[in-house]
Amino acid sequence: MDALILARWQFAITTIFHFFFVPLTLGLSIFIAILETKYVRSGDERFKKMAKFWGTIFLINFAMGVVTGIVQEFQFGLNWSEYARFMGDIFGAPLAIEALLAFYLESTFIGVWLFGWEKISKKAHLASAWLMALGANISALWILIANSFMQHPVGYALEGGRAVMKNFFALLGNPNVWYQFPHVLSAGVAMAGFVVMAFSAWHILRKQDEAIFRTSFRWAAVYALIGAVLVGVIGHFQGQFLVEHQPLKMAAAEALWETEQPAGFAVIAGIDERRQTNTFELKIPGMLSFLSYNNFTGKVEGIKDLQAAAEAQYGPGNYIPPVALNFWSFRIMVGAGLAMVVLALLAVLWSHGKQEIANKKGFLKVIQWAPILPYLAGTFGWVMAETGRWPWIVFGLQKIEDAISPNVPAWNIAFSLVALGVLYGVLSIVAVNLALKYGTSAIQSQEPAPAVAD
Repeated sequence: MDALILARWQFAITTIFHFFFVPLTLGLSIFIAILETKYVRSGDERFKKMAKFWGTIFLINFAMGVVTGIVQEFQFGLNWSEYARFMGDIFGAPLAIEALLAFYLESTFIGVWLFGWEKISKKAHLASAWLMALGANISALWILIANSFMQHPVGYALEGGRAVMKNFFALLGNPNVWYQFPHVLSAGVAMAGFVVMAFSAWHILRKQDEAIFRTSFRWAAVYALIGAVLVGVIGHFQGQFLVEHQPLKMAAAEALWETEQPAGFAVIAGIDERRQTNTFELKIPGMLSFLSYNNFTGKVEGIKDLQAAAEAQYGPGNYIPPVALNFWSFRIMVGAGLAMVVLALLAVLWSHGKQEIANKKGFLKVIQWAPILPYLAGTFGWVMAETGRWPWIVFGLQKIEDAISPNVPAWNIAFSLVALGVLYGVLSIVAVNLALKYGTSAIQSQEPAPAVAD
């Protein structure tokens, strides 16, 4: 057993489990606030019932996100102590602000929102909904500020073998943040839209609270389409940023071994990493140049030339990320995103047109399984983001093997890896069962029984 490999597997597994819950929290909090805004402005009780109904799913998801996220901080000190020592001065500040400002703001107003129905004014309750959503998304912003330093270090100096913060505002203005945060936020919007559509489709097919869930479906379809389109557009510009600042990540994601001008986009390829070649390719001519530079004739550097440039800059070593993993992760992400756009567009057209969405039974059955798409896209997007900067844990500053805790034995990490894997698996089963239980129950069954007069 190798301690480094086990520690990487443990962090990958716990982070992916945690991120199953994060985007839905981001997107669903805003969707609930939008529904309640409609209720307060119109007085239409349907929107109040919808806000409460989807609020239950949000609360289950939020609770699981908190539980699975706590482990992340402990791993920095236990398995990755050299990383914590090197990055502590920079990484600690946004994480502390996230906990003390954003998380407490979110948690406080979740309590007000949950227990404040009929106890505070409608406008005050609506304010709590928007503050809950604001807290959730500011929390994500601070986490991504910390992660963006690992992707694109700014505002620091190296002193005594550590990265020391010299300019806090440079961290806030890190250009990577302002691609990454909108990308994650729009992914959360798309995910929430698809989850709401899936549960709504289940109810519509069974003619259960049909009028309310047709309205939910209609609103969620628009919401999902906005998120799916934005995540693609923002992702396009984020990719162009990475071509400039992490070119090996993007070259690996395209399995582009040789520099090309113009460069074609490989839809599929047989990748031989040992020989550094592709055994076969199906390419769209000039498309990679367009994706990289918005023109069809641009020069895109290949992995071999970029490896030579990295060796000249950082010294001898292998700086090539896992090519096959990044290539297919990128295509799963993009393929799932394109499918989301198509399904969301059809959902908008069929739920807002003259045809009744209830008559589209085949489509509704497909939509029940459609949330798999945003979960696939989000998971493999992060796989590419994190493995694509290999061998760096902090890009250009600290390699992965230099970040591991030197005194933690492999058996210790193996034990915690198995224990956490089992625990997270059980928690995920509990979360999914709770979401299915409440998401498929009738709205009326969730309403308190009316008082009976003597």
